[in-house]
Amino acid sequence: MRQDLDLLQGTWTVTALEVEGQKMPDAMLANARIVVKGNRFANSGMGAVFKGTLELDATTSPHQLDMKFDAGPEKGNINPGIYELDGDTWRLCLATRGTVRPSCFASNPGSGFALESLTRGDAHVVAKAKARASKKIAPTSPKSTPETEFEGEWHMISGIMDGHPMDKSLVKWIRRVTQGNQTTVYAGPQEMMRIEFTSDSSKSPKTIDYLNITGSNKGKTQHGIYEFEGALLKICISAPDTPRPSQFQSAPGDNRMLTVWKRV
Repeated sequence: MRQDLDLLQGTWTVTALEVEGQKMPDAMLANARIVVKGNRFANSGMGAVFKGTLELDATTSPHQLDMKFDAGPEKGNINPGIYELDGDTWRLCLATRGTVRPSCFASNPGSGFALESLTRGDAHVVAKAKARASKKIAPTSPKSTPETEFEGEWHMISGIMDGHPMDKSLVKWIRRVTQGNQTTVYAGPQEMMRIEFTSDSSKSPKTIDYLNITGSNKGKTQHGIYEFEGALLKICISAPDTPRPSQFQSAPGDNRMLTVWKRV
């Protein structure tokens, strides 16, 4: 009988991800996958390189695994978890912090657990590669523009969307990285959106405009305002193709997002 590690060999596409009860949007998972070769794993298309080794124990119920990271932002960390294999479906529940292993496939607020579903994706990867080649799509890269006042990496401190505060367990995962006139927003290792922006610090309040390159609002424009308060950056951004906010607030029904960031 083939061992589970043998059955895991190859590429797996992430189809669903939930972190502490918060479901990640499908748009975030467009390029997310895990490649298993031998006892090693590597994340691909998730905004950062995460590599390490897998240790499986199929004698327990549920089956147990440890993901031991030796490259990337999680280097040196171990995520204990549980898993199940059903043909071309692989389901994981991992502890993203601490040493307490999940006992069931659930990700509740405050638990520190991430619930992930994957499908075997070798054919999917090849098909996408062929499509890119046939369309001659060049990868998007930041334009050669001077550094702006937004340059560097920022971690989210707080967020309010459509008048509703974002859960703190999700906020701590979110960061933005700006290079030139391009910003990428991540939730953990996963790219949520990438935008090109223009700003005008001569106006009051200062204005910023997004052109979404990737994500659920790809191709759409958003208008916003911003201000710096010491080491903090505050941004209020409108929903796509709606008027620019005049104040730093987000109320139910306005579909605006008010976020506060701190430079790393």
